[in-house]
Amino acid sequence: MFPPFVNEPLSDFSVPANNADYRQALDKVRGRLGGHFPLIIAGQEADPGQKIVSINPCKPTEIVGTVAAAGPAQVDRALDAAWRAFPDWAAYPAEARATALVKLAAEMRRRKLELAAWETLEASKNWLEAVADVAEAIDFCEYYARQALDFARPLPVHQLPGEINQSWLQPLGAGAVIPPWNFPLAILVGMAVGPAAAGNTVVIKPSSYTPVIGAIFMELAAAADLPPGVINLIPGKGDDVGDYLVDHAKTRFINFTGSRLVGLRLTARAAQVHPGQQWLKRAFTELGGKDAVVIDETADLDAAIPAVVASAFGFQGQKCSAASRLIVVKEVYDTVVERLVAAVRGIKVGPAEDNFPVAAVISETQHKMILGEIESGKGEARLVAGGQALDLDSGYFIEPTIFTDAAPNSRLSQHEIFGPVLAVIKAGDFEDAVRIFNGTEYGLTGGLFSRSRERLERARREFNVGNLYLNRKITGALVGVQPFGGFKMSGSNAKAGGPDYLRLFLEMKTVAEKL
Repeated sequence: MFPPFVNEPLSDFSVPANNADYRQALDKVRGRLGGHFPLIIAGQEADPGQKIVSINPCKPTEIVGTVAAAGPAQVDRALDAAWRAFPDWAAYPAEARATALVKLAAEMRRRKLELAAWETLEASKNWLEAVADVAEAIDFCEYYARQALDFARPLPVHQLPGEINQSWLQPLGAGAVIPPWNFPLAILVGMAVGPAAAGNTVVIKPSSYTPVIGAIFMELAAAADLPPGVINLIPGKGDDVGDYLVDHAKTRFINFTGSRLVGLRLTARAAQVHPGQQWLKRAFTELGGKDAVVIDETADLDAAIPAVVASAFGFQGQKCSAASRLIVVKEVYDTVVERLVAAVRGIKVGPAEDNFPVAAVISETQHKMILGEIESGKGEARLVAGGQALDLDSGYFIEPTIFTDAAPNSRLSQHEIFGPVLAVIKAGDFEDAVRIFNGTEYGLTGGLFSRSRERLERARREFNVGNLYLNRKITGALVGVQPFGGFKMSGSNAKAGGPDYLRLFLEMKTVAEKL
């Protein structure tokens, strides 16, 4: 029905025309800054009177927009709308649902640079990071559309004489989608359209740091003619709206990406059965990481150093896949540190709008928290690069920061800071490096740079992470290529962008008829 899936290409900003196009997109978005966006429930606008103000992290005095803030009453309405839409949407042929998602991808493709520009101004993503985020959102739509066709086929079962036995997968119902701010379009879209592709309906509560991008997504859904109620948007405060949505008796499943602390609390709440609830809720969580790259004495340092820099400091280290630990075998430790520090000191920091390699972190709260962790880290390890806030237009800028001689069990080496901070740890040998690598409660991403085939194979078997990268950077998983999700406290290993993701939002029914 559709051509084979291929990943959406990225823009090449070494081409002057692409630079001009991006600046034009930024100008277009600037013309809409400061606007107000309502809730979208059953395709209709709603505005209860409260609002969330979204600001530009690189210039906090600049308001990106305001978004209506939901309360419990709007959660009730949104879930009712999702359940009203569910029977018809679930009954749609898989081909019709898939076509709707392909149309949604086409709408995003037409507005790709505009969407990226919104991310630059609201989420402080430089141009390539923003375009990559939009491309990933497009990929999720295209990939899950094709997966929907596969999961619509009857399941193979053995037959008995005198009977007809059939098994198939059917959608669950209406669920909650709670995405993070760091991939404000890609993860929001992937977490919403995956369940929808399988025939479910969803209520999205976007992050309060990036609610405008969520509202813009609803414009795309309307343009793609998705039936009203299939996707509903209710921004609101986490304690008020998020908890109420998770606890609600009409919430069939919860799809969450965010911090370990919030995810564990959400999982515990989801396990409770409330009056009127007729099911055990399914909860899928992706909870971050303390990701490590190992460099051994055989590694190609010309490849390893830039890959570590990209992994640690891309998007200011605000990726659950980002490298926050670097484990180096002692024979090359001093050389690696010297080259790494030189590379990081050359990184320029500035506004995302001007396409600096490192821009502002997302918020004042995160800014203060990261600086506090840096200050605390000075008592645990040696600060060799960065560590300072930069006063650029009052934005939330922090220098790329490196600590060396960090102890494997120190807070620097164990706590997810979620910012531009890298702890470098010396390993006695490769055996010690394996132990240190696995010595954390997280297990999301990791990598190894080595020319030793034996060690590369050992890493495949022994590095306890859901996504392992050998001799390349550890960020930038592609939909359909590297299904994404971790082990241990990194979450439920849902493997977004993988061939079995839609199965999470389906249940099997078996019917036996005697002839």
